[in-house]
Amino acid sequence: MQHYTMNLTVKVWRQANTNAQGKFETYPVKDISSEMSFLEMIDVLNDQLIIEGKDPIAFDHDCREGICGMCSMYIDGRAHGPWTQNTTCQLHMRAYKDGDTITIEPWRATAFPVIKDLVVDRTAFDRIQQAGGYITVNTGNAVDGNSIPIEKANADASFAAAMCIGCGACVAACKNSSAMLFTSAKVSQYALLPQGEIERSTRVLNMVAQMDKEGFGSCTNTGACEAECPKGISISNIARLNREYINASLS
Repeated sequence: MQHYTMNLTVKVWRQANTNAQGKFETYPVKDISSEMSFLEMIDVLNDQLIIEGKDPIAFDHDCREGICGMCSMYIDGRAHGPWTQNTTCQLHMRAYKDGDTITIEPWRATAFPVIKDLVVDRTAFDRIQQAGGYITVNTGNAVDGNSIPIEKANADASFAAAMCIGCGACVAACKNSSAMLFTSAKVSQYALLPQGEIERSTRVLNMVAQMDKEGFGSCTNTGACEAECPKGISISNIARLNREYINASLS
């Protein structure tokens, strides 16, 4: 693929803190390489702002390898940008052309308050996991991996659910800011395995209760969460969570 450079206009949401009133600010960015990642483009813009004596844009990032889910931002109306099943750090500037205008904003959800600029507080996800995302195991030597037979279909489905990186794109994409895809993935990855059987009933009840307590909306069944999930987590997990919840409520 041919390398090229471009000049862009970037509109970024700037907000000093949770209680401040935010607004979009527009910046020109020049000589951006098509081989840069999206976050590298923001690094260049921040260097430019620092040289100009301005406050750099605050944004979350860590691994820059599509693993940690930190790079959460809304780009031109889509969570993580225009590429499907892709995190922001994996988005490259060859997705754009010279003269483009790019609009960047944080996740929009009551349960994800803005800390500063593009950084939001996603500790609500941590509290949902802490409410039930664990298993009771004996301490000491690890049990031999072959001592507990698990059907391949269940193992595959559990690993697929465990791929969730907790980035919050599902919440950002949902018109009701629902966390059902995230919560269902965490419930499913244990419900499908014998190791998660002990807490199976209490897990789903506690995690759903915490999800509601955090202020996330109800599921809309539009499938926007699956469409924007960078790991392609299936909404079939939401159906499984509903079954688990009903069974636990009746037991």
